[in-house]
Amino acid sequence: MRNKKYTCFFFLSMIFLLVSCEKEGITEQYVEVRDGYALSAGISTIFSNSAYAYETEADWVTGNNKTRWNRGNKLYDEGPRDNAGLGPVYVGYSCGSCHNRTGRSIPAAWSDAEGSGKYGFSSMLVYVSRKNGKFFPDYGRVLHDQAIYGVEAEGKLKITKNYKKFQFPDGEEYELCWFSYRITDWYADSIAPEDLFCTVRIPLRHVGMGQMMSLDPHEIETLAARSNYPEYGISGKCNYITERGIRQLGVSGNKAQHADLTVELGFSSDMGYTNSRYPEEICRGQAQIGQGSMMGLLYDRLDVPTEDMENVDLYMQANGVPARRDVNDETVKKGEQLFYKAKCHLCHVTTLHTRVGGSTLLNGTRLPWLGGQTIHPYSDFLLHDMGSEICGVGLNDHYQSGLAMGNEWRTTPLWGIGLQQVVNGHSYFLHDGRARNLVEAIMWHGGEGEASKAIFSKMSKEERAALVRFLQSL
Repeated sequence: MRNKKYTCFFFLSMIFLLVSCEKEGITEQYVEVRDGYALSAGISTIFSNSAYAYETEADWVTGNNKTRWNRGNKLYDEGPRDNAGLGPVYVGYSCGSCHNRTGRSIPAAWSDAEGSGKYGFSSMLVYVSRKNGKFFPDYGRVLHDQAIYGVEAEGKLKITKNYKKFQFPDGEEYELCWFSYRITDWYADSIAPEDLFCTVRIPLRHVGMGQMMSLDPHEIETLAARSNYPEYGISGKCNYITERGIRQLGVSGNKAQHADLTVELGFSSDMGYTNSRYPEEICRGQAQIGQGSMMGLLYDRLDVPTEDMENVDLYMQANGVPARRDVNDETVKKGEQLFYKAKCHLCHVTTLHTRVGGSTLLNGTRLPWLGGQTIHPYSDFLLHDMGSEICGVGLNDHYQSGLAMGNEWRTTPLWGIGLQQVVNGHSYFLHDGRARNLVEAIMWHGGEGEASKAIFSKMSKEERAALVRFLQSL
């Protein structure tokens, strides 16, 4: 898996035979790989460099699947019609409000001075609890900073930015930024800062979701068993979680804390839409809901039917993955060599495979087109210790998710990362958006990423730029 021969791509206007499974039988599909591009996700690779690169369906999405994809796209972007059922408290009114164009909306940490977001909307997910890990009775695991008319938002996130300058060995300067958080405007009794724990997330890019849901779990577990490189301090591990009563391998989320795409959880916890898996209002039990007419907000019917939820699941899994670009560019090729020299590939594994049969959506619909594919996500989907202290803080957020400790994070898939600026208009990275560019993201690597960071630091300015140029081609 880590030998360079497994990372070869298909170049230079070659024609490849790809097979897709239609209901009527097996249909041959030929995909022409354009000059200067390389396949990222087999049959689901798309050749788009536009602002819609993350939200363009794969070529195999036809017929009824295309109809359902369109419905899921609309629900993802806009929420239910007229936002019926939204709230009463919520974080965003739709998936697209935080995952703009299926990517990452600009986080409030950078959109205004205080980090509360315009009109109070932050597009940042805030987990809150007591220091002992227990939840506050009037809140829950997520701070809902938005509310419908007549209801109070649970609180507002305020962010303070901290900066420190550094130098590479060759004298080039760079700066790192990190955040301090506080919450104001609690709707109920204020919570003392000394009793409050909070950690913040910005949205993940929803790129390659179908391929992630189709990963061969045995291949990931084999990677975990073999990804022990003591000379570089690297040793990945799997996260396992129990969902719907089944213990499964976690691959989704910043800490691989989910086995699925959490469509139903997102609609419930983040937006307040009830559904068959989460039929209760998220604010049930709050003091303000028990006041007079507020009880009328608790409906018996579900806000979003299961079929609609599955359309969103299909939309996310059936989107194409942008092809790599400029693969014949000399600087990009040099940057790829430096990527290996810095041992980035030991965690950002270039080549994986999807299991035969593809994935199954949340209501049982199968997507066999996603099966049996060779993909290039640049991730092992394993947990790694990234928490060594940098600037006195590091990447340890002290928040446990399943088997993932505060210092452990899932390796972020890098495919599509070079188009984030085009799609979303910004280059903020890492779980809380503290990194303003790819260089800063690399320099925040600690723990198991320390060796790669050290090698990158000692490169010349031109070499560092070439490695970044390679990342921008993904």
